[in-house]
Amino acid sequence: MNISKHEQRVLHELALGGAIHHERCENGKIRDITCYTRNGHVLADCTLKVFARLRRRRLIQSKNGRPYRASRLGITVVRAQLNQR
Repeated sequence: MNISKHEQRVLHELALGGAIHHERCENGKIRDITCYTRNGHVLADCTLKVFARLRRRRLIQSKNGRPYRASRLGITVVRAQLNQR
C-alpha cells in the first residue's frame, strides 16, 4: 500500500506506542487532534488531513472513545525505520 511520507511518519510513531487524542464538536465530528509520541512529545506532522486519510484506510482505530492507535493493518504497512532496527 502506498502512503505518503507524513502518513508514514505518523503511523511509525503510533506503531511504537504513540496515540492520537481527539476533540469532538457538539455534532460529533472531530474538530481537533493532537498526536503524542510514547515519550509524550507532540508530533507536528499529524494534521486533520493526514488523520482522515489514515482513518479512511483503516490504518488507525479507536475503541470505546479512547485515543486512536495503529491497527494491525497499520502496523504491517509501516516500513522499518532507522530507530526501529
